[in-house]
Amino acid sequence: MRSGKSIVGLLSAATCSLLGAVNPAEAEDGWNADSAILFYRETDRVTAVEPSISAQRDLGDGEIVSLKLVFDSLSGSSPNGAVPSTRPQTFTTPSGGGGGEDEGEGESEDEGGGGSYTVAPNETPLDPTFEDERLSFNLNWDKPVDRVNRRSLGFSVSSETDFLSASGNLGWQHDLNQKNTTLSAAVNIELDQIDPIGGTPVEFSSMVDERRTSGGENRQVVDLLFGVTQVIDRSSLFQVNLSLSEANGYMTDPYKFVSVVDDSGEPIDQLYESRPDYRTRQSIYLAYKKMFSNREILTASYRYMTDDWGIDSNTIDLTYRFRLDEGYFWQPHLRWYEQSAADFHRYFLRDGEPLPVFASADYRLGEMQTNTVGIKFGRDINERHRWSVRLEYYLQTGNSSPPEAFGQLTQQDLFPDVEAAIVQFSYSFRF
Repeated sequence: MRSGKSIVGLLSAATCSLLGAVNPAEAEDGWNADSAILFYRETDRVTAVEPSISAQRDLGDGEIVSLKLVFDSLSGSSPNGAVPSTRPQTFTTPSGGGGGEDEGEGESEDEGGGGSYTVAPNETPLDPTFEDERLSFNLNWDKPVDRVNRRSLGFSVSSETDFLSASGNLGWQHDLNQKNTTLSAAVNIELDQIDPIGGTPVEFSSMVDERRTSGGENRQVVDLLFGVTQVIDRSSLFQVNLSLSEANGYMTDPYKFVSVVDDSGEPIDQLYESRPDYRTRQSIYLAYKKMFSNREILTASYRYMTDDWGIDSNTIDLTYRFRLDEGYFWQPHLRWYEQSAADFHRYFLRDGEPLPVFASADYRLGEMQTNTVGIKFGRDINERHRWSVRLEYYLQTGNSSPPEAFGQLTQQDLFPDVEAAIVQFSYSFRF
């Protein structure tokens, strides 16, 4: 963060509208680049490595072009949705590798590898063949229309083992009240192609006698955002964003099971899950930023999300940047998140009962709470160079013994805690 800039110039980059808007006040002659590599590791589960680089250039008269390239490499073990058993369990995987789609938050998991794997008694069934690589590219162009209006256009593409996504966005910003108030609007349209390894399993078909269809599946997502950013005084500002998302198409995870259990709670079959092919989400995001006289910065935000799947979530995020001598800084970070379960989330199905219309045992659709605590340490070396290191600890918890559990299931952990460590190295420079 460079010296000599007002609070508006320093902070407005973080309060530009979503979906690719760029802040012209932060652009400099030449290219401004940010590089990073992130390491993420869950205990006994997934490991991820994510290098990324982004750059932006002022073309003159406030016209800015931005580029971003991200690569992900993921491997490890991932829950397949089945319940634990007092007996060993063997699961089959699609031939030729694997892949999977998450529940709609913009990321995906890939599982598989062909063949089978066996899970020990009283252990959470984890697919050990989880592996994927992802590459994404984003291009954004931002240009003033006149003294109080700006527009932005963007395009992005993401490719995975069994997933291809392309999206385009259009944004508009209007300044008023002597540029102390900014109104923002943006739309993003995303088209996804899902090609499950081995074909798409028929929903609720048995793992033992699975049925699959050939060809890929499609999904379309439209996101709308409306925002207001208000400068309160020379040292603080406030932001409100309202967003609406509508998704149509294939949203089932083709690699997740739902266990069918007998009267003793023992699993006797594994069925492929089934989810609705339509989802709408609404959210409100509130953010407050304050710079103090010693140039330390407080950032506080709250987000509430609700959808027609029955999930309601709350997120609180806090950071405080402390300035030290010679350009050094450190920044503690706290994040709290909680969500309710989807209406069709089921830990298991009972043998002999009619099948529901939809059912998923995916923990990401269940009731949960997560806590993240961390710290970033870095240094602004000069006007052209800055580095930082971020360390965080992540804990996810849920109801490990739900009231519907019976028989041997009452002795099992149906929602194990997930712990993860996050390390990120970042370096920013101009050229």
